[in-house]
Amino acid sequence: GWAGEGPGAGGKNRRVCHATARLEMGSLWEEFNRLGTEMIVTKAGRRMFPTFQVKLSGLDPLADYVLLMDFIPLDDKRYRYAFHSSSWLAAGRAEPAAPGRIHFHPDSPAKGAQWMRQIVSFDKLKLTNNLLDDNGHIILNSMHRYQPRFHVVFVDPRRDSERFAHQNFKSFSFPETQFMAVTAYQNHRITQLKIASNPFAKGFRDGDPEP
Repeated sequence: GWAGEGPGAGGKNRRVCHATARLEMGSLWEEFNRLGTEMIVTKAGRRMFPTFQVKLSGLDPLADYVLLMDFIPLDDKRYRYAFHSSSWLAAGRAEPAAPGRIHFHPDSPAKGAQWMRQIVSFDKLKLTNNLLDDNGHIILNSMHRYQPRFHVVFVDPRRDSERFAHQNFKSFSFPETQFMAVTAYQNHRITQLKIASNPFAKGFRDGDPEP
């Protein structure tokens, strides 16, 4: 569950080179990943479940950091779900990539000490398939596969800090968080697991009293 390069890898600034990020709820992510995780995208924007959460260490407690996420296509294919075989099949070339957006954690910037004190949760992040979205949501193409990426950026106080931009960040990606963007769940086992493990999905459970 730990990701990251070794100390000083790639000539990184010492304020980021020791940063490590551990994915929270790793076993739940792996359970979804085994089935083939699906994430709903809607015009209005939908939150991810499982929520992307990390525990950080190795930051400079007194330095300022910005935390952000982006999502990159895993391949150049569009997919369809084959119900008879319960599997995803390539169905042609990917649609043109949606505008690449970045989601800044709303607490950014903050001191390393604050980020390391508790689990960092990206629970405000929403996924949309609306190319004209003006709410700042992450725009994805439905029936395409994505890899979320997480970035720790040191806020460099030097006047010419842009010269060092490539040294001042460290990126993490967890393969178990890959997913297929969908407008409706295709695999019924994903639906069942979402309902069973999402505290906000109580209303969907059979026989539950009204929330």
